[in-house]
Amino acid sequence: MQVSRSSTIVGIAGALALAGVGGMVMAQGGGGAAAGVAVDASGSFEVSGVRVDVSAKDADAARQGGWRLAQRKGWEMLSQRLTGKKSSLPDSTLDSLSAGIVVEREQIGPNRYIASLGVLFDRARAGAILGVSTQVTRSAPMLLIPLEFSGGVGRVFERETAWMRAWNRFRSGGSTIDYVRLGGTGPDALLINAGQTLRRGRNWWRTVLDQYGASDVLVAEVQLRREYPGGPVVGIFAANHGPDRKPIASFALRVDNGDALDTLLDAGIQRIDKAYQQALAGGLLRTDALLATRPPRVKSEAEKKAEAEAAAEAAAAAAAPSETPTPLPSSVSTASYTVQVDTPNVAALNASESAVRGVPGVRSAATTSLALGGVSVMRVSYDGSIAGLRAALEARGWQVQEGVGVLRIRRAAGPAPGAAPPSAPANPSAATGE
Repeated sequence: MQVSRSSTIVGIAGALALAGVGGMVMAQGGGGAAAGVAVDASGSFEVSGVRVDVSAKDADAARQGGWRLAQRKGWEMLSQRLTGKKSSLPDSTLDSLSAGIVVEREQIGPNRYIASLGVLFDRARAGAILGVSTQVTRSAPMLLIPLEFSGGVGRVFERETAWMRAWNRFRSGGSTIDYVRLGGTGPDALLINAGQTLRRGRNWWRTVLDQYGASDVLVAEVQLRREYPGGPVVGIFAANHGPDRKPIASFALRVDNGDALDTLLDAGIQRIDKAYQQALAGGLLRTDALLATRPPRVKSEAEKKAEAEAAAEAAAAAAAPSETPTPLPSSVSTASYTVQVDTPNVAALNASESAVRGVPGVRSAATTSLALGGVSVMRVSYDGSIAGLRAALEARGWQVQEGVGVLRIRRAAGPAPGAAPPSAPANPSAATGE
């Protein structure tokens, strides 16, 4: 995503220094992006901490002059970092290379502009000019779970959090980690929640990862501690990997007031991403063997019976002479759908799974989120569309409600016990005298 030079203002920590794992540091600055900011996965080169102090006839001219000076300084810093020597380019060339300006901190006066800025340069064009490779070897897709503890409550997508918004602001294009970040909509809040991060079962995790096209999971955790409303905020960060939540790094950051919370979280994400990249380079982000292995699926009795019947029909068709060639069955694609079902107890769960597996066209049905006494979630593989699955379930006596990629099913209510008197005639017309 290219960042608009004229409107983007992103709060980033200015000067941060770590005194060691678990140490306490100070972060200053403010700002942040509103909710709903699109995830930026562009691969721009980013140069941060460019300081400018420009005077001009008015505030707007001073600001424009400060941004142009930041481009020059930023290019010198980038060339020094990539090639070991400084180089310069005309302003017209820099204008075409610059992908955006990030305002870290700024002070605007009537005719003076003082700021700490970041500059984004187009990766492909900048690399070609400097003569360096721009390709980045990235990890396997990693499902990112932003877990926030605030007020003693852990949340992921149950409700929108500042931690989730901070990860949406994070520009991951230059990282070697291929983050799979979710928007928290649809079934995300149901499948990815604070309780899911405590599960160890590989089958559960494999189903969730397959849902989002990821190979492994990263749990980025922050615990926010406020001394008093609007006062200092301490963030205790932890980077974890895999279903067992193996610790990769942990540290703490602090800001002096609640208005700088976004700055605190942005700085924490930078540190977490750096820790994950170092772990990847050190071979610590290897996918668990049990998570990567796909065990053979056990066929249900209904599937075995259907296969046996299909084999018998094929044998009979091959043995019987026929002048007209038998038409081949049209290909039907298999798709996976989310099905929600009431499960007041274990017996109801087992009965629901068995009943759904017995529906024609259903290849498999497995519970991915168990909630006894509530609504559980099944992942159903079906040969056909979701409308076809709905019709097949209704034909088996289910009441079905269809959402976007989700079906909610309930058993159709039968007649209430004792509703009809013992002597009620079998023929309804006899009761009316017709």
